[in-house]
Amino acid sequence: MSQLNRRHFFVTGLAAGAAAALPATAAHADEPTVQPSAETAQALASRGLRADPFTLGVASGDPDHEGFVLWTRLAQQPLAEDGLGGMPQRPFVVQWQVYADERLRRVVRSGVATAAPEWGHSVHVEVDRLPADREYWYRFRVGPYLSPVGRTRTAPHPLSYGGALAMAFVSCAQYEHGYFTSYRRLAEEHPDLILHLGDYQYEYTKDTYTIPGGNVRDHEGPETETLANYRQRHAQYKADPDLQAAHAAAPWLVVWDDHELDNNWADEVPEKPEVPQPNFLARREAAFRAYYENMPLRRTSIPRGIDMQLYRRIRWGRLATFHMLDTRQYRDDQGCGDGYKDCPAAVDPARSITGAEQEAWLLDGFHHSRAQWDILGQQVFFAQRDNNAGPAKVTSMDAWDGYVASRQRITQGWVDAKVRNAVVLTGDVHAHWASDLKLDYDDPTGPSVGSELVATSISTTGDGADSDPATHPYLAINPHLKFYNNQRGYVLTTIERERLTADFKVVPRVTVPGSEVYTRASFVIEDRVPGVQQTYLRPLDPALRAQRQMTVEDTVRMETERP
Repeated sequence: MSQLNRRHFFVTGLAAGAAAALPATAAHADEPTVQPSAETAQALASRGLRADPFTLGVASGDPDHEGFVLWTRLAQQPLAEDGLGGMPQRPFVVQWQVYADERLRRVVRSGVATAAPEWGHSVHVEVDRLPADREYWYRFRVGPYLSPVGRTRTAPHPLSYGGALAMAFVSCAQYEHGYFTSYRRLAEEHPDLILHLGDYQYEYTKDTYTIPGGNVRDHEGPETETLANYRQRHAQYKADPDLQAAHAAAPWLVVWDDHELDNNWADEVPEKPEVPQPNFLARREAAFRAYYENMPLRRTSIPRGIDMQLYRRIRWGRLATFHMLDTRQYRDDQGCGDGYKDCPAAVDPARSITGAEQEAWLLDGFHHSRAQWDILGQQVFFAQRDNNAGPAKVTSMDAWDGYVASRQRITQGWVDAKVRNAVVLTGDVHAHWASDLKLDYDDPTGPSVGSELVATSISTTGDGADSDPATHPYLAINPHLKFYNNQRGYVLTTIERERLTADFKVVPRVTVPGSEVYTRASFVIEDRVPGVQQTYLRPLDPALRAQRQMTVEDTVRMETERP
C-alpha cells in the first residue's frame, strides 16, 4: 500500500518485538497436532500463574467457508495498571479445541498456541480446511484452567447461497454510561454473525464524559495514551459478562471508529490539532497494537508501527459480501473542524474519507462482486443529513457529509458496477436511523440507489427516550430519511435471497441492569428494489406523546457533545 510507503514507520519498543513473537497461529487439517501434557496448577504457580487466566472470555471472527479466527487473552488480574493483566513476563502454552457438537464430545480440530507477553498474552488461532456452512464450538485450556465455551461457524461455500443469514450489528459502548444489557440480549438471539462498527471502547478517564444524573460506573485508569492504558481499558470492557456473552455467541467482524484511539481523529491528526499532542503517533501505535491484541482478527491485520490493515472483504457464499471499511486511518482532516457546519471544503473533490487506495479497492470489489447483497460495514453516517430548513446546508463534518465527493464516487461506483443490492451499515450517532440512498440528495424525487441502516449505541449517552419517529425535524428536511429512535439497542437482520429484513431492537433502560428488549420498528429491503420499506412500528406509549419531541439541537448534542 502506498499509504504505508508515504509514512515513516514509527519504530519504538512496541514494534521491536513484533518479529520475535507473531501473535497468530495457523491450524491446518492435514497437519498433525501434538498435545503437550497438561501442566499442574502447582507447576504453573511456580511460573507466576496462580489463578484462572480466562477472565476476558473467548471470541471468534472473520469466518470464511473453511474456517475462522479463535481468540483469547490471558489475564489473571484484568485491571492491573501496567496493562499486563497480572501475567508474568514469560510465554504460556495454550491448548485449543474445536468441536462439532455443543456438548463438546466430538473434537474435529485441536492444537496449541503460544500466549506471548510481547502481545499482551493474546492468542489468535486461524483455523481452516473445515467443512463449509456449519456450526462449531471451541474452548481453550492452560493446565487445569478451562476457558468458557464459544460458538462459531463457517460461511457457505462460495458457489452456494446457504440458508437465511441472521446478522446483527452494533456500535458505541461507553462503559460508564450504562450496562451492556444489549450485548446480553443480542447473545440470546443466537445470530450467525455480529458486526461491530466502532467505538468498542472509550478513551476517557472517569468523570470526564458524563451523562445527566451521573455515570453508573467508572473507567479505571487515566485517559488512554500508552500501551498499558489501552490494554487495561480493553481488559475492563472484556471483563464485562454481557460483552463476553455476545463474543461467545457468534463470530464477529470488527472495525474501529474514533474512540478506540481519540475522539474524531483523522489519519495522523488528533481531535484538536490546535492543542499540541506531540505523542499522538506513539499513542496511535499503542492503540492499534492493543486493538489487535484484543480482537479476533487475522494475521493480515497485525499492526506495523502506526499502520494497520483493517479494511477487508468477507464473503458469505453467494448471498452476501461484506466490505468492511476504515474511515479513520486514511481520511483528510475534517474540513471546517468538528460539529455541524455549512462548509465549502465539504464538497472539495480532492478530499477523501477513505483514501485513494481503499476507494479503488472498494470500487474494484463492486465490479467483481457476484453477491446477492453487497454490504458496507462502516462507521459514520452515509446519507445526507442537513439540519437546516433554509438554503444553507448544515451537516456533520465528521460524517460522509464532510466528504461529499467521496460519497458521490462510491455511490456512483456501485451504480456503474450494477451492484444488485447495495446496503450501508452504520454506527456512531447513538440513535437508530433508516434511510434511502440517492445520487442527488437535493432532488427528493430522484431514484433511490441503495439503503442505509444505522444502529443506535449499546450504552453511550445513557437511557435515551422513545418518541414518535415521524416528528423528528431531520425527516422533514431530508425526505430520504425514514426512521429515527433515541433508545439504546442493536439491529438484527435476516438476509435472504429475496429480501433483507431489519428489526430495530431497543432496551428501555441501560442505567439499571437487566432490561428486556423489544422491536421498535421493522424495515424490509426487497431484492432489486433500493430503499427501505417500513413493515412494523410499535405503538408509542400514549403517556409519551405529551413529552417534548427531539429537536435539531438535541440531536446535535447527543451526537457531538464531548468533554
